[in-house]
Amino acid sequence: MFSVLGEVLITAGVLVLLFIGWQLWWNDWVTAGQQTKAASEQSQKWIEQAHAQGDGSTPTPTAGSFGDPPVEAAVGEGKQFGILFVPRFGSSYQRNIAEGTGTDVLNSTKLGIGHYPQTQMPGAVGNFVIASHRSAYGGGMHVLNEFQLGDPIVVQTQDGWYTYRFRNLQYVTADHVSVLDPVPDTDGAAAGDRLITLTTCNPLYSTAERMIAYGVFDSWRPTSAGPPSEIASLVAAEPAAG
Repeated sequence: MFSVLGEVLITAGVLVLLFIGWQLWWNDWVTAGQQTKAASEQSQKWIEQAHAQGDGSTPTPTAGSFGDPPVEAAVGEGKQFGILFVPRFGSSYQRNIAEGTGTDVLNSTKLGIGHYPQTQMPGAVGNFVIASHRSAYGGGMHVLNEFQLGDPIVVQTQDGWYTYRFRNLQYVTADHVSVLDPVPDTDGAAAGDRLITLTTCNPLYSTAERMIAYGVFDSWRPTSAGPPSEIASLVAAEPAAG
């Protein structure tokens, strides 16, 4: 009797381990592919819309710059408004950004990156803060710890491409919400820079603390001017939306 019970328990344990493996690796990989495909299709849709609405000319930057970036109005909960490109995360990495950080966004097969509603929008003075899982549901920020100083972080919206440059990492407790401030960790301070903050759980397979990556705004380009050089080959390789 005891030997049979032991075999049943061992079998049950193996099945549990297999399920965990499926959830953490296989399902994660499949979801990542779905999120990438959805982001690629949205990226091409915006590019095609810009070409259809334009006169075919390419804007010329003044002194190497297209000026101050436009800032879109906030959108409704769960609505997609941007795409995140991070070459450091992989040569084909791209994910849709939507409003909110609930499971409807972070666990979605079409989204994956969530924007904290109380923070700024892309290109705005202040702090544009986004979040993603690190080791599940596509693992949108799985290798956040591999950032190197100056790495590009590009956000595409319907208006164009916003490039930020990675500055530094920070590890905080889960309740350390001051990273969402317009000037991170400086309550009440007036913002002067355009920042991006990427947040995820740490360590891997745990929610014990948070890993934070900060970036500083570098430049922006309208959609009709084409993507920044760091992601141009990826965007050019994307199939047309259909």
